[in-house]
Amino acid sequence: MGKLGECWDDCCYKWDEWKYCLLCVGIVAAVILFAVLLAAFCFVRHLDVSVDDASLTRFELATTPPALTSLSYNLSLTLVIRNPNWAMGLKNTKPLEAQYKFDDQAFDRFQLADKGAKHPAGKTRVYHLSPAGTTRAVMLGNAGEAEFRKENATGVFEVEVAVVGEVRYTARYTKCKVEASCPLKLQLAPPGTTAVVFQKVKCKLTKPEKNC
Repeated sequence: MGKLGECWDDCCYKWDEWKYCLLCVGIVAAVILFAVLLAAFCFVRHLDVSVDDASLTRFELATTPPALTSLSYNLSLTLVIRNPNWAMGLKNTKPLEAQYKFDDQAFDRFQLADKGAKHPAGKTRVYHLSPAGTTRAVMLGNAGEAEFRKENATGVFEVEVAVVGEVRYTARYTKCKVEASCPLKLQLAPPGTTAVVFQKVKCKLTKPEKNC
């Protein structure tokens, strides 16, 4: 058989050495696979939330005796939520919502995604919130009304966007709360005035629970 036969004899003769070699290769491959799975599914990177754009063209407070207060506003914004995990997707176990707040009092809320909605690994979701000509009742109290008058005098309003929900990550049983706060300082720019350049705001997430 010539050279082929010589090669076969040589391989058979050194089989004991090859066995240990293959065993070592197998062990190394198993360790690498374990490390990859550990990195992919044991360590959760939580959602990145930001407000990339926002515009406030109306923000008016009206009080009707005895104590009914309402806010009329035009606030549009772009809310961006990214799943930074490269292997773990997530699924909403409760609806994902955004709330508008002034002086820590919610005056409007929006559903961003239904219960059961999925957010794949590494993907970004973009939500455009643009309610036009909206009026909502709000309980500000004396302190809240005083704060409104103070900010109204400057034309700059501090509005918070709060994102709330609950999710479950791939290969995990634990449900994790999503709570993010996005504090915005918005210059009132009525229609016909010069548009105000908005600086992107990275939202702060509440410290996750131990198992999350």
